[in-house]
Amino acid sequence: MTIKKSLSNISSKAMIGENVIIGNFCTIHDNVKIGNNSIIEDYCTIGYPTPLAEGAPLIIGENSLIRSYSIFYEGSVFGNQLKTGHRVTVREKTICGDGLHIGTLCDIQGHCKIGNYVRFHSNVHIGQKSIIHDFVWIFPHSVLTNDPHPPSCDFLRGVEIFEYAVIATMSCILPGIKIGKHSLIGAHSQVTKDVPEKSVAFGVPAEIKCNIQDIKFKDGSGISVYPWTNHFTRGYPPHIIEKWNKGDIDF
Repeated sequence: MTIKKSLSNISSKAMIGENVIIGNFCTIHDNVKIGNNSIIEDYCTIGYPTPLAEGAPLIIGENSLIRSYSIFYEGSVFGNQLKTGHRVTVREKTICGDGLHIGTLCDIQGHCKIGNYVRFHSNVHIGQKSIIHDFVWIFPHSVLTNDPHPPSCDFLRGVEIFEYAVIATMSCILPGIKIGKHSLIGAHSQVTKDVPEKSVAFGVPAEIKCNIQDIKFKDGSGISVYPWTNHFTRGYPPHIIEKWNKGDIDF
């Protein structure tokens, strides 16, 4: 059974799965597919029409949670277990895997690809043409840019961030930059050149400072913090944790 609050405007053309809860004052447009057991909280706009979607539907996977005041344009695809904070904006042609977390006030500008179990904290801006691989973390107020000589919307170069990389708070990644697998970008950094895998880079402009395995816990144990999968597993499904416990992360 789907629970639809009477104060919402839900198109009869929308395809809504079983056990879906839609809160009050939502607008669900025509070109929308919502998977089973999902929750759309109050004041959300789902499937906002745009010609830039070229007729493609908005697809929300099963067991998803979209919190209040969020807006999702048509033409994007999200895997299962999407979770958002409040007041999230996601534009057209955003293609995402399973388990994506989008924090409050994040802005995904569309035309980008996002992998499985990616985490965005609050106020993250993802520019068009960004490519973000599996298990990436991006912390608050970070920006992925795409325009090498603004304004020039016909010549965009997206950022690419590879698996398990971490972008710390208030970092700015310039157009076309590649951040390697298992790398760490320190807080308040401006990244102007590619960062190799397993590197720690920070500063304005960011410079490579050390190998990520040189970062130790501050408890005197001498144990390396990274890969972070050795000590942080909260919120990940059992089959992923089992894989990490076996060391199967290509580190």
